[in-house]
Amino acid sequence: MSLINRDADYAICAISWIAKQGNKKEVISAGAIHKNLKISKPFLRKILQILVKNKILKSVKGRKGGFKLALFSEKIFLMRIIETFQGRLEISKCFLDTDVCPRIKNCKLRRKLHRIKRYIQGQLEAITIKDLL
Repeated sequence: MSLINRDADYAICAISWIAKQGNKKEVISAGAIHKNLKISKPFLRKILQILVKNKILKSVKGRKGGFKLALFSEKIFLMRIIETFQGRLEISKCFLDTDVCPRIKNCKLRRKLHRIKRYIQGQLEAITIKDLL
């Protein structure tokens, strides 16, 4: 089980790198991000476009175009980025059966996993891009 998938991980790296260059003001080219993070250009473009669509980054067109933060780094939370790329965090689905288990209301394992999930979510909701710089 992977808590953060590759897309979310690369998105966090790209946003963090952009934030290091000047927070919300500086426009950074996709080429500069690619050069510094060594992420393939097509994959990086896909990630950046998803971040623009979800209003985490802004896209600037033209010769001096590129990307910049849509929000200040202290307003971009890790959980939002993770959910953008992989949906809601889920670690408490039943491991034994694909159908809903008839014991779901009394399952002690599920309750413990749900507590772990709430703790992890709380931690990820508290971490901002600024915290990672």
